[in-house]
Amino acid sequence: MSREPLSRQALQRLRAAILSGDLKPGERLVEERLSAELGMSRVPIREAIQQLIAEGLAVPAEGTRGAQVATMTEEFARDLIEVRAVLEGLTARLAARHCDARTRAEIEALLERGAALAAGPQRDAGQLAALNIAFHDLLALAGTNQALREVMRPLRERTELVFRRNSTERAVRDWQEHAMILEAVSEGDEELAALLAARHVRRAGRRQDG
Repeated sequence: MSREPLSRQALQRLRAAILSGDLKPGERLVEERLSAELGMSRVPIREAIQQLIAEGLAVPAEGTRGAQVATMTEEFARDLIEVRAVLEGLTARLAARHCDARTRAEIEALLERGAALAAGPQRDAGQLAALNIAFHDLLALAGTNQALREVMRPLRERTELVFRRNSTERAVRDWQEHAMILEAVSEGDEELAALLAARHVRRAGRRQDG
């Protein structure tokens, strides 16, 4: 069995670091430092950074060579949220049309984990974000539309940067809304599922600090 290319390994680890907040908006992506931290040469690091730029998670560094983690303006964040709201509505509509019993059971199990973590005394933002991503990924899988999943993946990653700032404050409500979406999906109510999913994205992206 062939090993996964180093550039892909580097991409996955850097992408995860950005989405978790370990690499913060505006932080320089220094090839030499990342090479030492990830234990690989600078070539795969450089290739991974170029892919992050293509995905919108990184941008060329201002006034110098290299790259840095993307910083999102409030205006662009609103634009991203609006696009994702529409497409998540379509995702939920298709899930209500096609979801099978096995996928529904997987989503229900995930809902239990997410709700328990959200209601617990310690709300780990990283774990909440990971479970949120997993919920929406499973919903997309239930919709059985490969083209939509491919379009949504980079969009979801970029909007997760917006959602993370509200993840702990909205945690309980987020998982209540997830449960409502799944209920509509389970009942095959396409209109309601689409409405609830779009509304959920818009609420999740709204700033909680005013």
